[in-house]
Amino acid sequence: MLIQKTYHDLPSKLDANGRSIRVFVISPNVPEYPHAKFPGVVVFSEIYQVTGPVERFAGQIASHGYVVACPSSFHEFEGPDPIPYDVEGTDRGNRYKIEKEVAAYDEDATLSVDLLCSLSNCNGRIATTGMCLGGHLAFRAAFDPRVLSSVCFFATDIHSATLGKGKKDDSLERVRAGALTNKAELVMIFGKQDTHVPRAGRDLIRKTLEDANVTCSFLEVQAQHAFIRDESSKGRWDAALTRNLFSFMLEVFERTVGRDMGPRIVNGKEIEHVC
Repeated sequence: MLIQKTYHDLPSKLDANGRSIRVFVISPNVPEYPHAKFPGVVVFSEIYQVTGPVERFAGQIASHGYVVACPSSFHEFEGPDPIPYDVEGTDRGNRYKIEKEVAAYDEDATLSVDLLCSLSNCNGRIATTGMCLGGHLAFRAAFDPRVLSSVCFFATDIHSATLGKGKKDDSLERVRAGALTNKAELVMIFGKQDTHVPRAGRDLIRKTLEDANVTCSFLEVQAQHAFIRDESSKGRWDAALTRNLFSFMLEVFERTVGRDMGPRIVNGKEIEHVC
């Protein structure tokens, strides 16, 4: 399926300087069906914003029949251009990651979902995914009741609760409090050689999700951090593994948002979904 690209600049209520967030949108291009509607997916990026690898990843999702939104995570600090995959860029992105308020990350997610729900070519059935920092943001986006599934690639800082200003987030605390119980379906994907999320950290995330009865698939594969990045991955890119996991992700999306099967029933109770 062919795709088309555009962007939207959205006002942020939490940015004291009045700067907007740019959300790039990649969607199916089917001019012979001008009224077609597709599910939506928010793709959250690494600390380098929407780079070539992130855009290509998002474009592949869109080509399978999804409207994809890619927010620029560090709009409080600079423009929407990609941050280089070099030492200075890495230092800059890591600095922004812990200078930005957790509430501001959540606002970005909300604005991205709001945007998808407002688009005439989106049917309001929303999933999320992301890598590294973006994996954590996709995880947190699942707290939004409009999000039906999240596939999180090597999500950082969840186990250590060190996302955002003050390096203290509440992601696992909210899970323990039931924020994901009987709600969105999660997929957590980690490389077993990932030094950013060691075994103890992976075990903590898995146990917390299972103890809270979250619908979750937990995959640990033979890979390092950033193994799906096809550029400047420091020799860690595994194209074959990436292809297989991309197919796994599409199965989740097709099952959870790709088809409208009516209201979801959990333990005899109807779960309302409103976009």
